Amino acid sequence: MDTITTSQTPARVHFRPTTLGQRQLLFRVAEQTGNVSEAAHQAHVGRGTFYYWQSRYRSDGMAGLAAEQSRAPHRTRIAPVSEALRDEVLTYHQAHPSEGYRTVANRIRQAHDWQKVIGYTKVREIILAARPIMPAPTTPQVVSSAQPAEAVHAPQPNQTLNIDLCVVPLTHDGQQDMLSVSLGEATAGVTPTDTECPAAPAEWPGQIFENPALSYAEQMHDYVEKRTAKRLSKGQRKHQRRQKQAERAELNAQGDELRLDRRRQRATRRLEDAAWKAKRQASQETERGWRKLSRRDRRERRAEHQTQQAQGAAAKAERQTQAQQRQVEDAAWRQARQEIRGKLAQLAACAPLVTAWLAILVVIDNGTRRCLGVPLFTAGTHVNAEMIVTALRALCPAGLQFVISDNGAQFIAEAFARFAQETAFVHVRISPHRPCTNGIAERFVRTLKEWLDTHAWSSPEELEALLVEFVKYYNDRPHQGEELGGLSPDEYTRRLADCSTC
Repeated sequence: MDTITTSQTPARVHFRPTTLGQRQLLFRVAEQTGNVSEAAHQAHVGRGTFYYWQSRYRSDGMAGLAAEQSRAPHRTRIAPVSEALRDEVLTYHQAHPSEGYRTVANRIRQAHDWQKVIGYTKVREIILAARPIMPAPTTPQVVSSAQPAEAVHAPQPNQTLNIDLCVVPLTHDGQQDMLSVSLGEATAGVTPTDTECPAAPAEWPGQIFENPALSYAEQMHDYVEKRTAKRLSKGQRKHQRRQKQAERAELNAQGDELRLDRRRQRATRRLEDAAWKAKRQASQETERGWRKLSRRDRRERRAEHQTQQAQGAAAKAERQTQAQQRQVEDAAWRQARQEIRGKLAQLAACAPLVTAWLAILVVIDNGTRRCLGVPLFTAGTHVNAEMIVTALRALCPAGLQFVISDNGAQFIAEAFARFAQETAFVHVRISPHRPCTNGIAERFVRTLKEWLDTHAWSSPEELEALLVEFVKYYNDRPHQGEELGGLSPDEYTRRLADCSTC
């Protein structure tokens, strides 16, 4: 089994949009200290934020920090494409079929002294419009029957492949149930409560039509009632999930504002402490000077000295009151922080998010049910079409004619279409909401996750070793499919090879 590991560029760090209070604190501290780094640290923003808003602050002051300019990109209108330019695009594409639309557009612009004569979207439109339309494959006539039609399988090995993508957590202890979600759900971030399956057997509204004791009218009314209840239940769960997400976002915003207020408070306290130290030092200097005076000078300046002592006592009493007020503020801040952390902990305990995933590509031979490989992608939910193509190049057998997959973004990308054209196989995409068309791969994913649920791993390397073990186990165990007749995929493949040599 080949492991596909890609060295991707680290993801860009996401900074939340700055608030008006942050920007005002940033420039206020920068004016006081003259240090942009210290001001950015106290406002919890990057140094670039200071220089981004500097021109508006110079022109309009603090009021200019509240105005947010539009970030919409400035687009240049491109003239309509002429026939000569269209022919030039097609000629270049025929000479370089592996290059993407952006590259073709850049080459055309380079030939025209880098003038914006055409964009990559128009290049894509021209190339797709010029491609010949492949005849639709003939489909067998659908016969109406009470029993579901049997699935059609490839009569020969290495003729058709079923592929699919599944995701598993980065780590698993082997004790608790493994979170089983789809690639789209993992990308969006789901919780175990969102994907819980009831322990009772699966039910659906259409089962009511299998009850012969009910009349047609009763069956129809019961079906409508159950279908409506199911739809309302699904909408209620979606509403609850969105409500939890909004509550979590609100708590995060409150925490950010609380931290920002704390930084403002600390900045103010530093200024107060500096002022108090200056007053105390001046009072100490005055007291030392008073002690050095003679008795005569002390009698003459006694009234002034008493006034200074009274001012010092008042400043000391004010400092004590300030310290008591700080204790009250600190207690209130700790309580507010503890409340926010407690609410977030409750949300996390009820619905912990899983953000670290590993992606597995499933490649199954349609005719023999033999697993050709399960490449592992450390990119997780960021797996792309180029990675899929690289893995399939090493696994696709000679004489491949068809590849069946769902409509995932990785399988409908342009890179996968070019790979299908180069390898000369037909890409069969299933109909929406009909995963049974790719049932062999879907059933394999279920078997794989049930097997992994009883094993533990703490790194991609450990999971890779488990996948090697699983492929041997899967290909060597007997299958219940009628085509295999109770044989394992390896044994069935060997018998087909022996029959072909006879």
